[in-house]
Amino acid sequence: MSDVAFLGLGSNVSPERHIAIAIERLKDAFDDFRLSPLYRSQAVGFDGADFINGVASVRTDLSPRALRDWLRRLEDEHGRERNVPKFSDRVLDVDILLYGDRVQDEKDLPLPRPEIFHFAHVLRPLADLAPDRPCPGDGRTFAAIRTAAKLDESTLVRLGEDFQPLPARS
Repeated sequence: MSDVAFLGLGSNVSPERHIAIAIERLKDAFDDFRLSPLYRSQAVGFDGADFINGVASVRTDLSPRALRDWLRRLEDEHGRERNVPKFSDRVLDVDILLYGDRVQDEKDLPLPRPEIFHFAHVLRPLADLAPDRPCPGDGRTFAAIRTAAKLDESTLVRLGEDFQPLPARS
C-alpha cells in the first residue's frame, strides 16, 4: 500500500548542485513527484551561508523508517556529516515532514515533523505545495497553520520560476 510523503529539502553547501541532485534522485526513485517553489533563506541558529530550501512530495511503498533510511543513504552519498551540531552547514538535508496521515511521537522519527510549526523555511514551501491539505493530528490546513503561525518570512526569497538548479552531474 502506498502513501504520499512530504520531504523537506535543504542545502547550504553548493546548494544549487545538491538540491538538483536530490530532485533528480527523488524523481527517479518515486512516483508522483511534485516540488514546491524553492526559497533562499538565511542560516538559522548559526552563522553560515544561505540555504536553498523546498518541499517535495512523492508516492512510496516504503515504510516511514525504510524511507528515512533511503534518504539518509542519499545524504551520506553526497557528503552529509552526522556528528555535527544540529544547526550547522548541510551539504544535503532531506527530512520526512509528513507520511500519509500518520501521527507518531517517536524520538528519531516524529510525524508530522515538529519543524513544520517552527520554521518559515519549512512551513512556507509546504503550504505552497499543499495549502489545502489537513495536517495529521492537527486538522488545520497548511495554509491555515501558516497564517496562524505568523513566522518571520522576511528572510525567505522565493527563487523565480526560471531558477534552474545546477546540473546534478557536473
